[in-house]
Parts: sequence; C-alpha cells; structure tokens
Amino acid sequence: METTAPTVEIEQRGEIGILTLQRPRALNALDLEMVEALAAALDRWEQDDSIRAVVLRGAGDRGFCAGGDVRGLYDTLIGDHPEQVEAFFRAEYALNARIAEYRHPIVAFADGITMGGGIGLAGHASHRLVTERSMLAMPETRIGFTPDVGGSWLLGRAAGHIGEYLALTGNTVGPADAIEAGLADRHVPRERLEAVLSELAAGADVDGAIQAVATEPAPGTLTREREWIDVAFSQPAVAEIVSALQGRLEDAARETAAHLESLPPTALAVTLEAVRRARKLPNLRAALAQEYGLVLWFGTTQPDLVEGIRAQLVDKDRSPRWNPAPGAELPADLLDQAFSFPPPTPLWS
Repeated sequence: METTAPTVEIEQRGEIGILTLQRPRALNALDLEMVEALAAALDRWEQDDSIRAVVLRGAGDRGFCAGGDVRGLYDTLIGDHPEQVEAFFRAEYALNARIAEYRHPIVAFADGITMGGGIGLAGHASHRLVTERSMLAMPETRIGFTPDVGGSWLLGRAAGHIGEYLALTGNTVGPADAIEAGLADRHVPRERLEAVLSELAAGADVDGAIQAVATEPAPGTLTREREWIDVAFSQPAVAEIVSALQGRLEDAARETAAHLESLPPTALAVTLEAVRRARKLPNLRAALAQEYGLVLWFGTTQPDLVEGIRAQLVDKDRSPRWNPAPGAELPADLLDQAFSFPPPTPLWS
C-alpha cells in the first residue's frame, strides 16, 4: 500500500512504514505541509500491529533534511503573520515529541546534510544512523536565532561542554563526532542502508539488522579537541568563553574565538543560557516548551533573525548587520526578557 503527499512519500513495505521527505531540490527542508503529513502517517501507524518499525529518510543525493524552510519563515516574518509562525512551530515541536515517544521503533537515516529541523526529526528517533557522508549541525546562531526542535535538550546532554561548543558555533560535525556528541547512535555505510530497509521489511529485529551492517566511522576531531573545548566552553558567559579561547595555543581554539566574535551577541547569550537550562530540565517536552517561548521572542521582538536570513538566503551578501553589533554590550535584563516571554498560545494544552 502506498500513498503520496506532495512532499512526503508514505509507504508500507512488509512490516515497516517508510516516510521519505521529497523536496530534494530544497534539501528536503520542512514546511508545515510536510510536518502535518509526517504526523498524520505516524497517527495512522501507531496502533497498527502490522507495523513493527518506521523508517525516516530523505530523497535525493545531498541529504536527509537541511532544516526548516527558513526562507518561508522569512516571508512569514516580514509579512507580519505571527499566527503562522506559531502554527508551524507548534506542529513541528509536537512532531519532535511524538517521534521521541512513539510506540514503534523509529529508524532515522541521517545520511548527508542533517541540520536544524532535520535533527529535530532524526535526533529524537530511537535508532539514529549516520553514514560516511553525514554532516550534522545546529547552525541557528549564524542567522541570529537559537537551536530549537529539541536541539537544546540534545546538546545539553552531550559529553562535557561539547553541547555549548556546537550550539554557539553552529559548526558541522561528521559521523564520528555526531556519535560522540550524542546526536546519533551508529554508523552504517550508505550502500548498506537499503539492506537495513529490506531486513526490517522482512521482519528482522531492529537492533540486529543494524548491528549486522554497522561499522566504525572514520575518526573525527572532537575527541582530540575536547580538552580546550571543555575548558573554554565551561566559562560562565560568552565573553569569558571567547577570552579563554584566545588564550589557548591551539589554532582551532583561536579560530573558534574569531568565529564567535562575528556572530550576533544576542543569539549567543540566549543560546548559551538555553543549553544550560535545558541540561536541568526533566524531559524533552519541557525543553521544547522553553524553546517555543524563545523562538517566538526572537521572531517577534528581535531584528537579528530577519537580518540573518536576509544575509544568508535572500540577498546572499553574507554581511549581516547584527543589532546589537558584535562587541556591543547587551541589556542587563536580556535573558530575563527572553526566558519570560509569554507565547500567545501554549505549546502543550
């Protein structure tokens, strides 16, 4: 049995349901229609005992999912449609929580580019597979935003202070580092993903099917860089983190300091606090609720988000004019403003 939503292919093959994101030219970026199609399929399969597992994957050769449809978000923001912004994030976050809490195992093929909203899908699955081409990131600070879709929850649980490092810098990691950071579970060569799919469709045990083809990925960089990352990113505030990085001998540390100095100070300050608060929250739903307030605060009160998207994706001049500018002093009550922002509609009823 197979049905097709415009941008999500929904298929049952043997004993598994397969959800394939079908916007390859847009790197399978998520819009509201796709989120609703994915949620409807999960609704249909949850109580179906003929389904033993669900597979999430992306069409095309470039990646699983590059994130949310940020250009669509830009159009909504400049068009002054806050209700549409709220509707998208409520639906997306409900889907993130649903994936994490789903009755059946969900196997995510985070092959290729998997960023932002793509991590919101793959990162909360019960079985998170990366391949030799996987590139994972939460790059939101680079557009004047903050990691969401449960990204603060995942990064808050990364070993040491890897979470703060990845959240603030927005840096991309490969398969070994994604596993080290807790964003993925196993490495499977891309050419073996179809074998996993076939075994699962035939009724194989999920763990056994993955174990049969899993391999060790090529070494990453986080393990050897952990010492300076943990020292610098344990500092209490962004300015102290930058200062600690500048005092290191490692070229990568000093390059990281220069990178942070180019990013919007509002996004950096809020993101650092968000990851550290998420580390103390009881569950993913609590982290999503925190993120929901933050994303609406950014979207309705802060100019950096629109400016960041403009510079990166609209005019593509790569010259954002952050407000406040890097190096400027932030309001003393900035974090209170951000974390006490009241969403017009609660995330969880």
